[in-house]
Amino acid sequence: MEKEPTNGEKKLTCGDKAACMQLLEMILDGQADDDQCAQLESKLEKCLPCFEYYHLEKTIREVMKSKCTNKEVPKDLLSNIREIIAKA
Repeated sequence: MEKEPTNGEKKLTCGDKAACMQLLEMILDGQADDDQCAQLESKLEKCLPCFEYYHLEKTIREVMKSKCTNKEVPKDLLSNIREIIAKA
């Protein structure tokens, strides 16, 4: 097991990647409570892979949200989609 950094450096590997990724997803999805948010904040200060993944995923979600919301959809495209759904 990797030793905790003592000089402010972040760990280069994550000791519990699956649990960390689940926590990160919960927070990014807005489903985490205050204790979980505090846990993540502490984790991000110490773990480089979690820090990088969190910021990458957060940036991707922000870009997707800005590109996929409040856009006019051509009426013929909308009616085609509705027809396909109705037939299914």
